[in-house]
Amino acid sequence: MRNGSVVLLAVLSVALASPVEAARRGRGPAVDGAMLAQSCMGCHGTGGASVAGPMPTIGGQNESYLIEAMRTFKDGSRPSTVMGRLAKAYSEREVAAMAQYFASQPFVRIDQKIDPAKAEAGRTPYNRSCKRCHDNSGRESAEPEYPVLAGQWLDTMQIAIEDIQAGRRTVDDKFRAKLDELKPAEVEAVLHFFASQK
Repeated sequence: MRNGSVVLLAVLSVALASPVEAARRGRGPAVDGAMLAQSCMGCHGTGGASVAGPMPTIGGQNESYLIEAMRTFKDGSRPSTVMGRLAKAYSEREVAAMAQYFASQPFVRIDQKIDPAKAEAGRTPYNRSCKRCHDNSGRESAEPEYPVLAGQWLDTMQIAIEDIQAGRRTVDDKFRAKLDELKPAEVEAVLHFFASQK
């Protein structure tokens, strides 16, 4: 009878668990990515459409990129002030559901302050070093783990590059090689080029 009681208690604990807790254990109904994503919108904007840098726009971003970003925030290999702590609170299943939701939203490009001369100067190094992986002026990616860059906030991209160049954030060898090809002025110009896209 004792074993029967233990089994009964285990069954009841699963049945009475919240849907999110049940999903974390791999049981229960499908995870609602739209519901979970509500917790992100205070910083990233409705549907992931950020209204100001340096908070990145994540609506319309590549799903695999979002999942990888959360993984690196969670394991600490991507620097953050808040995201590392937040990422640890979500299971892989929940992250995947939120990424799927945000990827299904439009990427909203908002006018931002850029230097038109730098943006125009960035076209040449973009075509030479960036276009193969970030095609259509940064709207498309050769790999699903690469981000959409066209219209992303300039502040967001500048911080990311600073972290990468300072060794605080790791990137794949292909990106590192392409970044190393560019002079500092070219890097800045390419970022203005991406930010200028509507």
